[in-house]
Amino acid sequence: MNYATAVHETVAALRSIREQWAELLLAIETPPADVWPPRQLAHTLRAGDDEPLVVEDRAPLVLREHPAPLNVDALDAGLAIERQVFALADTLAAAVQHASHGDPRRWDFQNPGAADARGAAGSRAHGLHFACVWVEGRVLDEDTEPEQQLDGAPAAPPFAPLPPHLLHEARRTARIAEGRLLRTLGLDQRTTPVPDRPCPWCGGELTLHTDPHEAPSVTCATGPTCTAPVGMTRTGRRVWEWGDLPELIAALGVDMATAA
Repeated sequence: MNYATAVHETVAALRSIREQWAELLLAIETPPADVWPPRQLAHTLRAGDDEPLVVEDRAPLVLREHPAPLNVDALDAGLAIERQVFALADTLAAAVQHASHGDPRRWDFQNPGAADARGAAGSRAHGLHFACVWVEGRVLDEDTEPEQQLDGAPAAPPFAPLPPHLLHEARRTARIAEGRLLRTLGLDQRTTPVPDRPCPWCGGELTLHTDPHEAPSVTCATGPTCTAPVGMTRTGRRVWEWGDLPELIAALGVDMATAA
């Protein structure tokens, strides 16, 4: 794999983690979700007065107490993902960081001698979102050019370029973390039979198709004889694409207000 491809895949995985992190935090606070309706659509159709979850304001999972999580699997996944990304940031900082103390671009290591838990956590106290952005900056070789001092003399850059072996370690770690997050949320690539809900038009078996890079869709196993008012796949099965799913959900009698 060439360097540019590794950079692209690492950045994509880090951004996927950031984009789905709020979903994982919500999952920890709610019972495990059913296969149906698909998570993406349930959140799209949720009542508009719900307050969005701002992940930047949430303390890291590793710094919180969790007396009674409603979804233990989601909590375990979140803790593991935080530890992986935080450890990756530590590794990259140890190798390429030259930023001085007090520089907001600096990644501060854990300091067990600090007076409180957040101080002891160093930059980990800023949370996973910050850590992903920081690692992305190192992967993209940001702030690696010499900077001019007040006297006009060049100063050493805050960071050195990331060597290839650490880029590949960042790629491996980010993709593992992204994969676990997507699997936990049921957003990885999979096909799942829709339980106890046959096609309202023909009674055929419905299958939910999810992919981390595409919107979910549903197919009916009956084939062209199904009379559902939607298009067909290349194999002749009726398919409800993203825009058709609300109609299917309504036909199946799902109350999205309670399902979301």
